[in-house]
Parts: sequence; C-alpha cells; structure tokens
Amino acid sequence: MKALIVVDVQNDFIPGGALPVPAGNEVVPLINRLMPLFPLVVATQDWHPAGHVSFASSHRGKRPYEVIDLAGNQQVLWPDHCVQGSAGADFAPALETFRFAAIIRKGTDPLIDSYSGFYDNRRQRSTGLAGYLREQGVTEVYLCGLASEYCVFYTALDAQEAGFSTYYIEDATRPIQQEAFEAAKKTMQKRGIRLIQSDTIF
Repeated sequence: MKALIVVDVQNDFIPGGALPVPAGNEVVPLINRLMPLFPLVVATQDWHPAGHVSFASSHRGKRPYEVIDLAGNQQVLWPDHCVQGSAGADFAPALETFRFAAIIRKGTDPLIDSYSGFYDNRRQRSTGLAGYLREQGVTEVYLCGLASEYCVFYTALDAQEAGFSTYYIEDATRPIQQEAFEAAKKTMQKRGIRLIQSDTIF
C-alpha cells in the first residue's frame, strides 16, 4: 500500500511565520490535490516545548541561523518556532487536515532537535511512524511538505532506511536554500530514493 507523508506544513513555515520557507504556501493546494489519491495520509508536526535547545534564544549571545556544536553534532540555531499550542504550530489553514489518518509530533524533547518524522537527530528516540506504517501495510512512501532540504529530506532518508520504497515529490516541497537542496537531491539519488514530480501521480 502507498502512503503520503505530509511534512510540517505549519504556519511558522509559510510566509508570515516565524521561520518562513520561501513560497512555502505554494505547496498547500498541490498537497490538497494529492491527498485524495492515497489510501493513507499521515502528517508530521513540529511540536517544540518553549525554550527548545534548537532555538537561538536559548543560547546567550547567539543569533538565528548560527551553527554551534551540540553534544558532538552540528546544530543550526533557529528562530523560536512551532512552540507547542501556539498558532505558529498549527497546520496551514487551507490544508485539508481532515484527510490525515494520523499526526506524528516531533521535536518534543527539549534537548534534541528532530528533523525527521521517524527519529530525533541523534536517533535516540523513535516517533513510532515506521511501526504505524508497517501496521497499516504500507510498502511505498511518498514525501511532500516543508522544508525540502531539512525535514522532508531527513524523513525521506529514514523512510528508505526503514525499508520503504521512497518517493520524493519534488514540486510538492519548497527549500530554504536552493543550493542546499541540490546537495540533498544528490544524496537521495545515491541512496535509491526516487525524485518525482506530482504530474506522474495525477
């Protein structure tokens, strides 16, 4: 069975939000068209506690988008975003959320960031997404959402590693930086993840 995973299409990631992805709002109508074509749709939702370690405001003297070493891993420091219960953490208003069979929340540990919908960035804790998909009989996973080279990218890598045939719907994502996205695409192709356009699905 095929599943569509809608990654982090939340208010803070679209123009006007705390951490806007350029043209991030443009994916919403396309994702709404895609969802009815899949027997299962799952969404991920960034869901940070206040004072999360990934926030620049949690580190004295640091500014958003600086990179620091955090427990041996590189950590981009972000503006405060997708704080639990905030309007910024809500899904984009036009997104047809009634089509979601499940919502997987991530980034809930205040001490570890989580780009992937499957694991935190240190791979210490699973979100349960892989188990849920297997229980539903899913063998193929299709990815869309925000942002291309971060949360959608890392979710795709973990989906492939978990044994799912993984398809990345390129035009149903938007990057923060195009150059970084080009590097991410090369990595995905090397891993056997198939980059496709939505018109191959319709």
